[in-house]
Parts: sequence; C-alpha cells; structure tokens
Amino acid sequence: MNRYHLVHVTEFHYDGPVSESYNEVRLRPMHDDKQSCLSFRLSTSPESRGTAYRDSCGNWVHQFNILKEHTRLKIEAESVVLAHETPTPTAADERLADVRQRRDEFFEDYFDYIAPSVFVPHLQQLEEIIRSAEQSSDGGTVTFVQAASDLIHQRFKYVKGATHVNSSIVDSLSVGAGVCQDFAHLLLGVVRMGGLPARYVSGYLVPGSTAEPNAKQEEVIGGQASHAWAEVFVPDAGWMPFDPTLGNPVGLRHVRIAYGRDYGDVAPVRGVYKGHAGQRLSVDVRVRPALDDEGREQLSKTNAAPQEATPHKERPQQQAQQQ
Repeated sequence: MNRYHLVHVTEFHYDGPVSESYNEVRLRPMHDDKQSCLSFRLSTSPESRGTAYRDSCGNWVHQFNILKEHTRLKIEAESVVLAHETPTPTAADERLADVRQRRDEFFEDYFDYIAPSVFVPHLQQLEEIIRSAEQSSDGGTVTFVQAASDLIHQRFKYVKGATHVNSSIVDSLSVGAGVCQDFAHLLLGVVRMGGLPARYVSGYLVPGSTAEPNAKQEEVIGGQASHAWAEVFVPDAGWMPFDPTLGNPVGLRHVRIAYGRDYGDVAPVRGVYKGHAGQRLSVDVRVRPALDDEGREQLSKTNAAPQEATPHKERPQQQAQQQ
C-alpha cells in the first residue's frame, strides 16, 4: 500500500514581540492521476483563519494573518497521500535535433518553463554539460535529459550548507556542491538551454526500509526532509520526472507538493511581519509509510536541521532550503 501520512511543522521563534504577520504556504499535496490527497489539515499557533486559492501553476496556496503581538509562530500541515501506480510513457524517443526545431512553439505554450528565471539564469558555464550530455546520449530527447541528470549527480557533491536558500545556480557552479534544490536548478538550466521546457518540483521523498541498499544514501541527501527534483516536457510523452540528487528514477515514494519555474515559486512558507526582532527557523518533517510485511504501521520521524539563530532587522520570514 503506497499510502503516506505526512506532517510538516515550521516554527519561527522571535527574540522579541512582532505583529501583523502575513503569510502564505504551499504545503497541500497535489491531487491528480499519479497521487491522491485523501486529507489535508493546516493549523497555526497563534490560531488564525485563512483563505485558499490555486496559483498560476495549479498549486494550492493558503494565506493567513496573525495581527496581534507574538513571539512564536508554529505552522503545522498534516496530510494523507495515496500514490498510484501509473504506466511509464512508451512514446518513441524523438530526436533532440528535431525537438529543438519546435523551440518557438515551446516559447508560445511553455514560456515560463523555458525562459531563464531568478534561480536559473542561462549561463555559459552550462554549455559544457550540455555538450557532454549530447555526446553521451544517442541523440534522443529522453536520453539527453537522463545523461544531463546523471552528469549533475556525478559531478556535484551533496553538501549541506554549501549554498543557502536564496542561492542560484551561479553559487552551486562556483563551489561544485549543493543540496537537492541546487541540483534541480542545475538540471533545469541545462535542459532549458538545451531547448526543452522544464519545471521545478517540490515535495518529499518517503524514506525506504532501512534494509534497502539506498536507505542510508537517501537519509544523507535529504530523503528525510523536504525534497526537490525536476520534470521535463517531452513531446508525445508529456512531463517526465528526473531526480539528479538521488541519481535514481522518480517513483512512488516521491510525493509532489508544488510546481514552479524554480524554488521561488514553491517556497513552503513565505511571509512578512512588523517588528525589529530577529528570528530562528526550525522545520520538522514526519512521515508514516505503509504497513510493513507484518501488518504494522511504520513511523519514521525526521528533523531537518534548524538554522542557526541570526537576529536581524529584516522583516521577511526566513525560508527553509529544500534538502
């Protein structure tokens, strides 16, 4: 059974009273033919009443305000998701050279997902990866994207703290390292410059059994917290997912929350507040997978490392980098 219970808790601790906090969150899982969001609950402390709408990418956005003075804000999102077995696209892998001839068509239909963005500028440094991916593929579109994903996985080291939440691919290229947010951005840059639309995906990677060979690797690279990967539009096949951080196919344990041009479109929590108090952010993600072989429910509790307390006078709420 591919049924998961997810709890995502974000807490802001202020070193003094703040007020008039205005926030929006993107934490409700997607509901489509690949996964069903069976339930969703959002609560805050201090308590608030909010509204919800869908943004231009189709993501659920919840907004709420805390007007009175407070020194702590806790946001808890709880959901139950059922992942579906879906057939793998079987369309012929069209030649990349032919697909590139449709660039004008892509700009018309998918402009936001092929044009450069804040986190994913088009850089000359990416051209070498593009050439290498072309050389190691057989000229097909899917094989080109897979080769690019593999190259990023092999060449860049997963290092927490190598970049920060507002880093673009300039930073990860300069240090040769990053986290899943950076790896997804790198793949977006390569693929978009290669002539294909591509979008950022935020979500979770449900931890596998500790007996599985990749379980320890997934624990290290963010499988126990928020995760990010990319989807590329392939003609006649649709949107196909690639995970350059894991280096493995995207499967039933990848739970999707939101799509966007880059991380800037899908930040789980974003807000502003009135006051000069500094803040400290912590994020906790808990995942309850399906029943085990003996019919018992498995509970895996994980904590994303809290960011260091760095009091400042900026009013925007801090954001958590996707690990």
